Amino acid sequence: MRCYGKFVSVLGFLLLAVIATNANAVKGLPDFTGMVEKYSPTVVNISTTQTFGINGKRISPHHFQIPEMDPDNPFNELLKRFFGEQMEIPELLRRDSKSLGSGFIISEDGYIITNHHVVNKADEILVTLTDKREFKARLIGSDKGSDIALIKIDAEKLPVVNLGKAANLKVGEWVLAIGSPFGFEHSVTAGIVSAKGRSLPEENYVPFIQTDVAINPGNSGGPLFNLEGEVVGVNSQIYSRSGGFMGLSFAIPVELAMNVVEQLKTTGKVARGYLGVLIQDVTHELAESFNMKRARGALISRVLPDSPAEAAGLRVGDIILRYNGQEVDRSSQLPPLVGGSPIDRAAKAEVLRDGKRIIIEVNVQQLPQSEQMAREMKPRQVESHDRAGLVVKDMSADQREQLGISVDEGVLVVDVKPGPARIAGIKVGDVITRINNKSIKSTRDYDEAIYNARPGRNLAVLVHRDDRALFIPLKLPMQ
Repeated sequence: MRCYGKFVSVLGFLLLAVIATNANAVKGLPDFTGMVEKYSPTVVNISTTQTFGINGKRISPHHFQIPEMDPDNPFNELLKRFFGEQMEIPELLRRDSKSLGSGFIISEDGYIITNHHVVNKADEILVTLTDKREFKARLIGSDKGSDIALIKIDAEKLPVVNLGKAANLKVGEWVLAIGSPFGFEHSVTAGIVSAKGRSLPEENYVPFIQTDVAINPGNSGGPLFNLEGEVVGVNSQIYSRSGGFMGLSFAIPVELAMNVVEQLKTTGKVARGYLGVLIQDVTHELAESFNMKRARGALISRVLPDSPAEAAGLRVGDIILRYNGQEVDRSSQLPPLVGGSPIDRAAKAEVLRDGKRIIIEVNVQQLPQSEQMAREMKPRQVESHDRAGLVVKDMSADQREQLGISVDEGVLVVDVKPGPARIAGIKVGDVITRINNKSIKSTRDYDEAIYNARPGRNLAVLVHRDDRALFIPLKLPMQ
């Protein structure tokens, strides 16, 4: 009995210890109640309306053309009735499309930040505050590239957010979102920062903050708060196969958002910096071919003609390691840095070239309206192949001009046999312009480079493909 009593006592002590530990763990979690109460009034609900005709096309009364008719035609009275001075659109021809989003107030006189995709093509923007007041908003400016829009309502003495710095965020830090998912106004969700500087497809100029905060349709444009109650991001996108939250949310850093806002306020549009280079990541295999100790930086695969990069002397094969003092570990980090650079000002790029680090100053220019050129290539077939498994041929001047290749550069891949090149991903129609940082101007240059290549090591092969340029690591078999 004594042993049983001791066992019960020990068990009771352990249970109390577990309960106390759990209580401390719960007590250690952040309490968001005060922050939500204080900053919810700074978050607004945004609804937009678009008007469509019955055929699905947008219609505007200001652009409706009344057909020319004889003055005595009886249909004239009908047309005047429907399309007179008031130019009203008949209800039978109207179809309204409504969307919901969120936003947050950045000034007492009614400036509000939201997403571009929330207000894009809206005929009417309606803002609802926490006190249920409704205002029609006007669009100050919108930028598709950053997905940021600035709208304005006519109001005074509004509550405003405190702005923080996304740069100070740490992975694992708690963050909180307030918005209107699926129209449920002022819903609050919390989570942690999952990663920083994320690059998403088609989004070259935004280093997204990735979180696991539950974000759903309707949260777009709402604020992301840190534990200090400061806005550090603008909730923008989710990764989802179902249309709902799946654990991956992305927010635009507040520094980038405010830079866009200031430009929209002053000029109504956004100007981005431009170097004129095509870049790619440095893989482990490519790092080996460039004699780098570790894979890092943005590898230049093409320098566009008449670009700031060409004028500054940047070359294909250069690896940008730092830009204006900031580390560039991945190629996706460079476009936001360049895009945010002051126009017509010098920027410093630290470059690895032929194993040496050099500093190159580039006079950054404004990003051209058209970034891409559409060209088409029709490859041909032929004969034999080398130990890489490739058949190449010299190119005519017309072919080079059609493909945007330098007049004295490149050999055309006309066949790919089973072997190292096919494994590496080289395709028929590719134009090889460099091998291990040596220019390939003819089939003779190509044959010499392949013949002298060291077996078992990766070659950095620069190919032009569909108006793109990329380095492909090619490892020749041991002899």
